[in-house]
Amino acid sequence: MKINKYEDISQIDRESKKDYIDRHSAFVHCEKSAKKEEKFKVKVKVGDEYQHPDVPDHFISWVQLWNGEKMLAQANFTEGALGGVSGNQEIDFYIIPQKNLKLTAQAFCTKHGLWQSNEVIVEVN
Repeated sequence: MKINKYEDISQIDRESKKDYIDRHSAFVHCEKSAKKEEKFKVKVKVGDEYQHPDVPDHFISWVQLWNGEKMLAQANFTEGALGGVSGNQEIDFYIIPQKNLKLTAQAFCTKHGLWQSNEVIVEVN
């Protein structure tokens, strides 16, 4: 399966291309450091400036949080999870880190496939 990745939308000229890339891309939001063996919050948001549809043939069906090659968590959705209107899926994952993290998120759109975030490094003390 092809994995689509976020591109720097400031480098893209056409608004429609910015919209397409942004509303499908997953974004990882968290602190850059964490304490070993303490609960650590990681927010994953699908879309930043643009909202994704939530209709029967076009919605985000799942979001995953990865540490390197290991999947840590997954949230599943059905059509209508956003009330049938466009919006941004936002999921708070809580993990307990043991060592430094290389976090990425993936989101699956039922119409446009798999999208992956940029990597976020978290130092664990």
